[in-house]
Amino acid sequence: MINKKNQITPMQFILLIHGVQMGVGVLTLPRELAQKAGTDGWIAIIICWFFSTLISLIIIQIMKKYPNGTILDLVTHYFGKWIGRASTIIFALYFAILTHVLFIREALFIQAWILPHTNILILILLLSIPSYLIVRKNISILARYSQFVYFMTLWAILIYLIPMKHAEWLHLLPVLKEGWVPIFTAVKTAILSFVGFEVAFFLYPYLQKKDKASLGIVVANTLSLLMYLMITIGAFAFFSPDEITIYNEPTIIILKVIEFEFIERLEIVFFSFYIFVISTTVLPLMFMTVFCTSQLAGRQDHSRHIAWFLLLECIFAVLFPPTFDNNFLLQKMIDQAGLILAFAFPICLWGYVWLHGLFKRRASK
Repeated sequence: MINKKNQITPMQFILLIHGVQMGVGVLTLPRELAQKAGTDGWIAIIICWFFSTLISLIIIQIMKKYPNGTILDLVTHYFGKWIGRASTIIFALYFAILTHVLFIREALFIQAWILPHTNILILILLLSIPSYLIVRKNISILARYSQFVYFMTLWAILIYLIPMKHAEWLHLLPVLKEGWVPIFTAVKTAILSFVGFEVAFFLYPYLQKKDKASLGIVVANTLSLLMYLMITIGAFAFFSPDEITIYNEPTIIILKVIEFEFIERLEIVFFSFYIFVISTTVLPLMFMTVFCTSQLAGRQDHSRHIAWFLLLECIFAVLFPPTFDNNFLLQKMIDQAGLILAFAFPICLWGYVWLHGLFKRRASK
């Protein structure tokens, strides 16, 4: 139920969407783009920003037709109860699998970079405790958390400027050295980094000033664009075109050249803070998962659902010990569903809603 206690401000709306987009993909994005399009891969990011912003604005136009409900209520309103429940199940499965992939990836990264001798189940249990405490509350608590993490980690931008004194900007030239075909090939890789704006389907009814929604979602996508461009262009200039493809996480490796007398490995400290950034991706998706399941159960309180979800994550980790290979394989599967729900679904739904309104106006004349 929407009330003053669980409404979010335009800034929180922006940072929630931006946080969902800035997940674990940013660690590997420069390498993936370099493999597809060389040092011209940064152009694909701009193309993806354009398309994601366009679809984001379409989502806002759709939600204006039913401003006091989420996408689940809107689909039920236009298509009936059974299709509404089917869409709820689809969204629940999508968010559940995506949350599982990112939640496990978060634990795997912690094990690989910070605590290599710690059992993965222990890390999942430790991550589950704060996750439960944050997600069990309403959306405004989650929004405040995303806002806090954003401002807490802004210092990382300044840290990334330090290695640039070793950069060789000639690596970026000439632009379009292999033409547009490799860049368009890289678009499919880069577009996945912008997936996450579809949470606006669920955030819109909680927004205090709905007239700011279009501006807010453009700003959110633009913030993600600036971060991706800064990290990707910086990595392309720092590493040679062949060298960057060697490292799995060049975004972290680039920090190895920074040395302080009081810190031996700054990249470990940086990654420890970046865990908070990853959580701003995982926790909203986790919230969307239990929001959908609680809707299916006809309950307003989702705290029990989040407890069951985290318990299932622990059981899954015991029965099927997670590895990076298995996690990447599952991600490739859910990425295809993400492209459909984030891009194809809004366009089709917007077309139907527009035609429905057109025929309704003609019938009333």
